Amino acid sequence: MSIGGYVGKIRENANQTTVICDAGPIIHLDELGCLDLLDDFSRVYVPETVAQEVARHRFDSFPLSLSKLEYVSAAPSVPIEIERLRKIFNLHLGEVEALSLAISSSDNIFLTDDTAARLAAKQLRIEVHGTIGIITRSIRAWTAKSRRSA
Repeated sequence: MSIGGYVGKIRENANQTTVICDAGPIIHLDELGCLDLLDDFSRVYVPETVAQEVARHRFDSFPLSLSKLEYVSAAPSVPIEIERLRKIFNLHLGEVEALSLAISSSDNIFLTDDTAARLAAKQLRIEVHGTIGIITRSIRAWTAKSRRSA
């Protein structure tokens, strides 16, 4: 169970799902050499402010060369419910931009390792996972594949 987020594993049809990324999972997956785990999703959106934060922390490997990463501009205005949560949870601009994108569709998954952002996503009924969830999903898929081929 994740703190303040979606309970359970990432849905099985996630390869048909759009993911909205906060900086944490991109930075951590890059540090582990596992950024390619995001290739399992149909689209991976990264708001501009999040991309700038990643570049500050991973300047030696930026721009990240993952074909699925799509850098997107922020919406001209922040939805009022997210603005309210920004104040309550003291969210950073990148988290606000990512949440603004994530609420655009119920099929989106929000990736963040930030507890406050996870709590805000839960309030907005957005499915949320973090770096550990992405790695766990990959291990489960590998284990299931190994069992089928055995």
